[in-house]
Amino acid sequence: MPETEHPYMQVAERIRRRILDGALKEGEKLPAQRDLAKTEGVSIATLGRALDQLQVEGYITTSRRGTFVANAPEIAPSGYDRITRVLRTGSVLAEGETVIVTNAELVKRPPQYVAELFGLEDGDQVVRREWHTGKGQQRTGLHVTWYPAHFAAAVPELLSTSNRAAPGLLLKIQEATGRRVQNGRDDIHSRDADAREANYLGLRIGSPILAGAHRMWDDEGVIEYGEWCLPYRLTVGYEYSVEAAPPQ
Repeated sequence: MPETEHPYMQVAERIRRRILDGALKEGEKLPAQRDLAKTEGVSIATLGRALDQLQVEGYITTSRRGTFVANAPEIAPSGYDRITRVLRTGSVLAEGETVIVTNAELVKRPPQYVAELFGLEDGDQVVRREWHTGKGQQRTGLHVTWYPAHFAAAVPELLSTSNRAAPGLLLKIQEATGRRVQNGRDDIHSRDADAREANYLGLRIGSPILAGAHRMWDDEGVIEYGEWCLPYRLTVGYEYSVEAAPPQ
């Protein structure tokens, strides 16, 4: 994500990442504004604008007792959040978040759109992984991710259902193959949960969910394609900057 030109948004992004990563825990009190502004290297006014932004987004709450990380924030990481987290920390999971891998295999006949994304011919294989995440008693997401079949030779963990290796797979892929994610795209829509999704997310069949797909690629092609769905109570947020087009 390109850096925004507004200092308060840069501060908000740094604090937001610490909350998403679990470095700042639910209910934790933030330092006094004067101390936090000094730590961030900005004025109190700039810090105040950053905190206002985070409060609007639901990450923090304020009271006479101070500023606190919201209890059970109704937020979820975007595809961008997860890839930057694994590159920063070695894991796609926030602190306190868990993962259960339910399937990891080579598939010969993937859906047509998956075959087209990876440029597969008839009979070509692709890695398919299914996993879900949670935090405490809360289910936070159901995920299916796909990778080129030859990645499995370099990273055998792709075909393992071990929960221990799962959080850092993308980093291992980059290290083992020399491929580097250069671009990504997320697409999101709302719909009703089917029986499988409702079962994993602890919802009733037909409950509203937020569903999405992401793909990440370099000059050689797609490195990872994923589909995921979140419970209706969670929100995904994005931040971006827009460069004005030069005058004609």
